[in-house]
Amino acid sequence: MAGLHVSVSFLVIIVGLMNLSLLSASQNGNNKNLRDACRVTRYRDLCVHSLSSFSRSAKRSPSRWARAGVSVTIGEAKRVAEYLVKVRKQGAMKGSRNRAALSDCIECFQDAIDNLHNSLGVLRKLSGKKFERQMSDVKTWMSAVLTYEDTCLDGFADRKGKPAKLIRKQVMNVSYVTSNALALLNRLANAGAGSLDI
Repeated sequence: MAGLHVSVSFLVIIVGLMNLSLLSASQNGNNKNLRDACRVTRYRDLCVHSLSSFSRSAKRSPSRWARAGVSVTIGEAKRVAEYLVKVRKQGAMKGSRNRAALSDCIECFQDAIDNLHNSLGVLRKLSGKKFERQMSDVKTWMSAVLTYEDTCLDGFADRKGKPAKLIRKQVMNVSYVTSNALALLNRLANAGAGSLDI
C-alpha cells in the first residue's frame, strides 16, 4: 500500500512538472511575440510593459497589436485628461497664463481622445478592400493625437512650479505611449491587408 501511495505521489509531481513546462513554453512564445511587436517602437521597454497583458490574445497579429497599442493609449490619455481636470478644479495653477495653458491642454486631450476612439473604431472594422484608406485615416488621427499632446506640452514649456512639472511629466509619458501605438500602426500598414488573416 505504501508503494502505491509513493507511485501516485510521484505521478502527481511528474504531471505537475509537465504542466509547468508547457505553461512556460507558452509564455515564452507569447513573450517572443510581444518583443517582436515592440521591436518597431521607439520606447521598447514601455511597449513591452504596457502591452504585456495583450500577448496571449494578440500573438503574431499586426492588427491586434495595433488595436492593443491604441487601446492602451486611450486609457493613458483618459487618465491624463482626468488629472488635468482635477488640477483645474483644485485651482493649483496660479496666474492667468497658467490657467489658460491648462484649459488649452484639457481641450487638446478631449480632441485627442476623440481621435483615439475614431482610430480604434476603424481598427476594429478593417477590411481588405478599404484597408489603405482606413489605415490612412487612422494614421492621420494618431498623428493628430501626437500634435495635440505636443501643443499641450508647449503651453507648459516655460512654466515653473510643481503643478507644471507634473503636467509635463504626465503628458510626456502619454506621448511615448502614443508614439509606440503609431509605430505599431505603421507596422500594420506595411504588413498590408494580407496580414488581417493572421
